[in-house]
Amino acid sequence: MRVLVINGSPRKNGNIAKMLHSIADHVDSADVHWINVNDLKIHACTGCMKCRASGTCVLPEDDGHHMAEEIKWCDALILGTPVYWGNMSGQMKLMFDRIVPSMMGESKSGIPIALHKGKKAIIVTASTTIWPFSFLFRETTNTNHAMKEILHYSGFKVIGKLVYPGTKGKKSIPQRILNKGKRLGAKIK
Repeated sequence: MRVLVINGSPRKNGNIAKMLHSIADHVDSADVHWINVNDLKIHACTGCMKCRASGTCVLPEDDGHHMAEEIKWCDALILGTPVYWGNMSGQMKLMFDRIVPSMMGESKSGIPIALHKGKKAIIVTASTTIWPFSFLFRETTNTNHAMKEILHYSGFKVIGKLVYPGTKGKKSIPQRILNKGKRLGAKIK
């Protein structure tokens, strides 16, 4: 089994990375591959829509093409992003915008065709907004929804979420969150 961990945070050792490790370090019998999106060189999508017909992005080769291949060959995804303005990080959004043809196809009538049926995914988010405002103001819920939408139309089954609201000024991640990460890691088989 090949598990792809995608850290959408610019902080390689921040809360998101620690939460991702709490999951990835507890996946049994898997080849775990880690990518920090902030290290990638990805050109912005131009919205040309040529990828819909060809199945690949027509922009010059960059890390967007590399990520499309990484996701194609994984059996499970663990995605993590900080919450920025009620959504995923810009780096994560840029990556997803560019890899649309590797995530889903499209029928002649425009109906999405999932390309990753049967694969599992876990979503990890952290927000400085405290509970219950992170929920009431839809900070974490919007982010989780956006990522779940991408995964759903791609055919991934979201088997769990790890959410940490109210991170501002905190020195460590609560043990209950790290323990949930361990349990989620064990669910990837």
